[in-house]
Amino acid sequence: MTTDPWRPSIDREPAMRLAATEYRLCADLLSGLTPGQWAAPTANTGWTVRDTAGHMLGMVQMVSGLPQLIGQMSTSMLRARKARSTVSIDHLTALQVERNAALTTGELVRLWRELAPRAVRFRGRVPGVVRDRTMPEAQLIGGRLERWTFGYLIDVILTRDPFMHRLDICAATGLDPRPTADHDGVLVADVVREWIRRHGRDCTLHLTGPAGGAWGSGGEEVGLDALEFCRVVSGRGQASGLLTTAVPF
Repeated sequence: MTTDPWRPSIDREPAMRLAATEYRLCADLLSGLTPGQWAAPTANTGWTVRDTAGHMLGMVQMVSGLPQLIGQMSTSMLRARKARSTVSIDHLTALQVERNAALTTGELVRLWRELAPRAVRFRGRVPGVVRDRTMPEAQLIGGRLERWTFGYLIDVILTRDPFMHRLDICAATGLDPRPTADHDGVLVADVVREWIRRHGRDCTLHLTGPAGGAWGSGGEEVGLDALEFCRVVSGRGQASGLLTTAVPF
């Protein structure tokens, strides 16, 4: 296990702008889904779009205030210990889906719009002394355990998670995620920088689409759509070569 924890490479203020925009994009997407689209299966094994949205809302609920954060984390860690699991994330996401399953889709969207601003404020107000601390539980990424700081979770992962699930929902429903350079492109660039750090090899990367760009020179040449790149390194889809290097979302 790598002992040096992962830290955010985006400053707090732009990170919170990205979070606010991503939450808004997710709300807009969810509010326009039809009954058939809510029932569509996703790349998340066993989850429909509705299940995915329940988890997404659960994450927003978790960071909308300290009681929710403590409650969800303690319950999921207790379940993990009972199951003798190494990490608790699967128990956390299952808990979120379970707790939001009884909501109508209209209630889910309403709660999302109500809680998203609170979540951004809560995340933005976490003091530096907490953000710099290493999380007590290791995370399993690409088959290996690694450490994160709380700042990496708050500024990076909690925005990448709804971003990736927005792509999951669009893939499941055939909807266009309508990526932009100003938002999706910034998230993709951060993923790329981390991916390069993680594999540590020379490469030439060309990502197409509004969120794309070019990085590096020499070494293995990799080219694909920018959003598909994120899906592949997250563990969705077929990967080979350097694309087998996992990046957390």
